[in-house]
Amino acid sequence: MTGTLTPPVTAIDEDDLESLARGAAVLGTGGGGDPYIGRLLAAQALREYGAVQLVAPAQLPDSATVFPVAMMGAPTVMVEKTPSVERIGHAVAALAEHLGVTPTHIACIEAGGVNSTFPLVAAAQLGLPLVDGDGMGRAFPELQMVLPTLHGVAATPMSIGDEKGNVGLLTSIDNHWAESLARSLTITMGCAAIISNYVMTGAQAREGLVAGTLSLCTRIGRRVEQVRAEHGDAVRAVADELGGRVLHTGKVVDVARRTTTGFARGSAVITGAGGDLTLEFQNEHLVALRDGRVEVTTPDLIIVLDTDSGEPVTTEALRFGHRVSVLAAPADERWHSPAGIALVGPRYFGYDTDPVRFDARERP
Repeated sequence: MTGTLTPPVTAIDEDDLESLARGAAVLGTGGGGDPYIGRLLAAQALREYGAVQLVAPAQLPDSATVFPVAMMGAPTVMVEKTPSVERIGHAVAALAEHLGVTPTHIACIEAGGVNSTFPLVAAAQLGLPLVDGDGMGRAFPELQMVLPTLHGVAATPMSIGDEKGNVGLLTSIDNHWAESLARSLTITMGCAAIISNYVMTGAQAREGLVAGTLSLCTRIGRRVEQVRAEHGDAVRAVADELGGRVLHTGKVVDVARRTTTGFARGSAVITGAGGDLTLEFQNEHLVALRDGRVEVTTPDLIIVLDTDSGEPVTTEALRFGHRVSVLAAPADERWHSPAGIALVGPRYFGYDTDPVRFDARERP
């Protein structure tokens, strides 16, 4: 990564939330939930319970018991079905009781506006440190699509609950079945649920997580604010932080979006000087095509920012007339392994193309 050197982040308090949520929404590649909602809930929890300590994965003892917590479902639904602070912490408590173990740390399973802040809520409420990392280095739409899956960590047992107080506990034969069963329950719960799963030892978390994600999110968010205050190019600053580049800048001229099978699915067309760029998404942006030619695909990151402010734009917030810039950035290298491509490559999502990796070279 490039960018201005800053002190390491060792704790998150209310003053850090805006930067953290902004950076998490950048890494969320359009998904991971509404950053504003996540920030509001985290602020409430931090005001009530105090700041949350961050612990690097390398500092985890082998004996640690790490509990990730996340929102599962369509981000568009979460805007209207906001859970309470208590429900987020209860997802961890219910699974811990079922397993008969005591959590020592909370973790993020993905980067995203909600899924990087909901774990803060649980950590504050339960008085536990939060691991400075996540299971993807970005966001993906399905439950099995995490690096711990590649390292043999089981998704279940898991807890799943809704905003009303219904809670279920699942055990599955593999992580793909966990996705299928939990997705059905999520749809029954109104397409938005809180889950806790992928419980890991400290050794498993050190191996399976992407280290430093929350520090990176906070750094990105702060840099956008700083560059904007200096009347600089916030979009370019984000690209620099991620080692990425700007693919396209233009105006959104078409958005087709629907909530189906628990996902926000659709496409958006952005017209600009370089022609038309079409983005295909399933919660997250998965494929970018310029005039029908594939430019970048999952697992590399495809990020949409407001051109003027550098603020991340989620898939549910894309609107006709919005002037945006599209960035591409490299994913964690483990996603480009054969097993990683099988799990999150474009063909898994039904696109008839092999992966097209991020190319750092600027277009002529």
